[in-house]
Amino acid sequence: MIKKCLFPVAGYGTRFLPATKAMPKEMLPIVNKPLVQYGVEEAVEAGMNDFGFVTGRGKRAIADHFDTSYELEHQIIGTGKEELLGSIRKLIEKNRFAFTRQNQMKGLGHAILSGRNLIGDNPFAVVLADDLCFGEAGGPGVLEQMAKLYAQFRCSIVAIQEVPADQTDKYGVISGEAIKDGLYHITDMVEKPKPEEAPSNLAIIGRYILTPDIFDIIENTPPGKNGEVQITDALLTQAQNGCVLGYKFKGKRFDCGSIDGFVEATNFVYNNIYKS
Repeated sequence: MIKKCLFPVAGYGTRFLPATKAMPKEMLPIVNKPLVQYGVEEAVEAGMNDFGFVTGRGKRAIADHFDTSYELEHQIIGTGKEELLGSIRKLIEKNRFAFTRQNQMKGLGHAILSGRNLIGDNPFAVVLADDLCFGEAGGPGVLEQMAKLYAQFRCSIVAIQEVPADQTDKYGVISGEAIKDGLYHITDMVEKPKPEEAPSNLAIIGRYILTPDIFDIIENTPPGKNGEVQITDALLTQAQNGCVLGYKFKGKRFDCGSIDGFVEATNFVYNNIYKS
């Protein structure tokens, strides 16, 4: 039912300088695949096949990754190395990829709005590639879990997880009424609150399913925290006028926007996925 997925990938990745001076942070490899490919594979497993990327200056490597490299493939054709391209070839052959630019860094809400021409009047997922997510062993991925919920409730859904109380100022934080175990009807949402001002310790992470009316709401959302257009503020408006759900997903999430999270994710993938 959800076929389109948007990747806001215009950020600078300053926490990984100097590595990200000339390379997009979304192309940083977790063992042998870049972060952004893991996100696309998760979306494909959830039934999505139409991908939009909101890029910026210096992000050409992402578009090149989801395209055929004739020179490279000519050099390795017929060798054992050719099979190493199998996963990305499959993605390229079976899915569609489109790109647009966010010409100013005005926040995640603005980045999502910049992708409106790629989404149209359709419900869609949003993936922040530096949040690397895996479902429980043998179970569905996070986006697939959320897509199943959308089929039932037909409203916007954000993935949430509990975080330490002293880390709420790194996230959008929600409060709400429990509908059932792990699912909340959101009544409040605050962007990066101080621990003493946070409505809970339930933090939004980089997986969303959004209904297309969010674009008009973002257009009418004034700049918020840090002078940026925050998707959290737009979602709060949507929640107050309709319904937004928070879903405590089943699985693991690694904050690969931080050095510690990136190393932790690399060790997890190497030991639990790559070696197996």
